[in-house]
Amino acid sequence: MNRPLDLDTPEQFRQPRQLDVLIPTRNRPAELAVTLSGLAAQDGVPDFGVVVSDQSDAEPAYLQPAAATMVRALRHRGHPVLLARRLPRRGLAEHRAYLLSRSVARYVLCLDDDVWLEPGTLSRLVTAIRELGCGFVGNAVHGLSYADDVRPETHVHYEEWDGPPVPERVRPGTPEWHRAAIHPAANLLHVTEKLRLPAGAWRAYKVSWIGGCVLYDRAKLIDSGGFEFWRQVHERHQGEDVAAQLAVMARHGGAGVLPSGAYHLESPTTVTERDVEAWEVVLTDTDTPQPA
Repeated sequence: MNRPLDLDTPEQFRQPRQLDVLIPTRNRPAELAVTLSGLAAQDGVPDFGVVVSDQSDAEPAYLQPAAATMVRALRHRGHPVLLARRLPRRGLAEHRAYLLSRSVARYVLCLDDDVWLEPGTLSRLVTAIRELGCGFVGNAVHGLSYADDVRPETHVHYEEWDGPPVPERVRPGTPEWHRAAIHPAANLLHVTEKLRLPAGAWRAYKVSWIGGCVLYDRAKLIDSGGFEFWRQVHERHQGEDVAAQLAVMARHGGAGVLPSGAYHLESPTTVTERDVEAWEVVLTDTDTPQPA
């Protein structure tokens, strides 16, 4: 019989660390268990914590046996895990703002609840952001059901950084905006295969934005407004991650990291009400979301 799961408290969790992983979830107990299993198998970054904030319609997903076991596995390996409910729902940006408020770590990884990370991914991302010194780095997610669907016309949008990333103003209608074409399906996987990188090597490349797995320098994310723009947008929005990344990129620069160790579970979305693109509402000519 599964024993009661300790949820931990914000006061105990909110301690200085190298990294905290922030996971919003809703109605996805199986996917959450897989996501947590990927984190439990990470090595090379001994000092990280995990926050799971649940907005499920029924009981929280982390109470399901598979997810609960992965929580216990993470704790057994020395990683504190904070489990929370965030209700009523006020939209994706508010949920991410709440998660961010739980952490005082040097870096925060915004990880979706339907992404499995292969071993070594966290270590590579932390290494990259330290060496590059930019506001964020990320791993675009692979959809392996598209592994045989090669789209060479998208590969032209891959461009490596020659040196550390610099601040960029990326907007629709600019050539930089079309970089996003490299991320759907398994396009980035095919680009990676063509590069034939030696074991342990990685490359930083130019992005417009990255979905699913983004590691921020927490101070630079907050300096750029964080997700506090949630008060400015209707709760039925999407694109809150795009808004935050465009703002961080304008001030501090950002990059994708290849190879990506992030794999999309390709489950149906639980975000079915997408009336508004958050970035269209909150971005101004100053390139920074304006906190309410």
